[in-house]
Amino acid sequence: MRTPATPFSFEELARRIGAEPRGRAVPISGVAPLESAGPSQIAFYSNPRYRKELQATRAGAVIVCEDDVAHVPASAARLVSAQPYVAFAKASALFHAGLAVEPGIQKGALIDDTAEVHPTAAISPGAYVGPGARIGSRTTLHAGARVLDCARVGEDCVLWPGAVVREHCIVGDRVILQPNAVVGSDGFGFAFDLAGDGNGPMHRKVPQAGIVRVEDDVEVGACSCIDRATLGETVIGRGTKIDNLVQVGHNVRVGPLCLLVAQCGISGSTELGQGVVLAGQVGVVGHLRIGDGARAGAQAGVAHDVADGETVTGYPAIPHRDWLRMSVALPRVPELLREVRRLQQRVEQLEKERE
Repeated sequence: MRTPATPFSFEELARRIGAEPRGRAVPISGVAPLESAGPSQIAFYSNPRYRKELQATRAGAVIVCEDDVAHVPASAARLVSAQPYVAFAKASALFHAGLAVEPGIQKGALIDDTAEVHPTAAISPGAYVGPGARIGSRTTLHAGARVLDCARVGEDCVLWPGAVVREHCIVGDRVILQPNAVVGSDGFGFAFDLAGDGNGPMHRKVPQAGIVRVEDDVEVGACSCIDRATLGETVIGRGTKIDNLVQVGHNVRVGPLCLLVAQCGISGSTELGQGVVLAGQVGVVGHLRIGDGARAGAQAGVAHDVADGETVTGYPAIPHRDWLRMSVALPRVPELLREVRRLQQRVEQLEKERE
């Protein structure tokens, strides 16, 4: 494996990231921001707000789209891509290999005798694999990761410290669970029992007897929780990315390629279609359907179904254009109220004069 310190030739780097090389550059040894990149590093540009930084950069090469080639200073070569951010992601991955753990079960790992761990998996000291659990090939469990009874974790997964896959839950291939992510925590299910057990009313816990199924290529952020189903499955679809501090309730079904940004909360039995985007701190009530390609702006409170492709914003969430009009009008509300009061007084005065 190429080490992060080993430079790439300019042409090889262009080939690896799918960009067209223009100009000449020294071998590239890393990536850096526009303002701090040196002659042996590449930088990335796509936002006009950073035009000054681009014009002043000392980078050996800059990843840009065709429309921005002319703005790159003559001192830098160009790596031209139809998707500059994707090309940057590929380049950064080449220079940042990540934390590697040697394959095998390390001393201090706790593995039940009935668990199945592939010989190429890497199980760190302090990680735990419970009875009947299965760990796929090339999967890494860092210290403190937990896979409980009869759970299944697929191939090429990474479970960071504190990540938990609870009993019977299923995790697909190439899944990343960031620190303290929980797959299969109990759903919030309680029935209010007026009679109780002889000591007055109580909230009686409803057993959460289902599981969570996480499909391939999903990433779950730090301290995010995905609740197991009351019955059946909670599902996270292929390629979905979940940020930190996100709550997914029981029996929720998240479609493929969704983005759930920090501090979102999705109540039970809601269904998200393909490619849904929930921005930071969005709250979604239960038993709704959020259609394919729908989007909810930051801090939106979604209390009704959202159609395919619709964008909603605000609390309660309304169509984005309506919210923009309301936002423009809101600062004028005090002035309008004063005007209404003035008109009311004028009407009263006219009515008195008429009497």
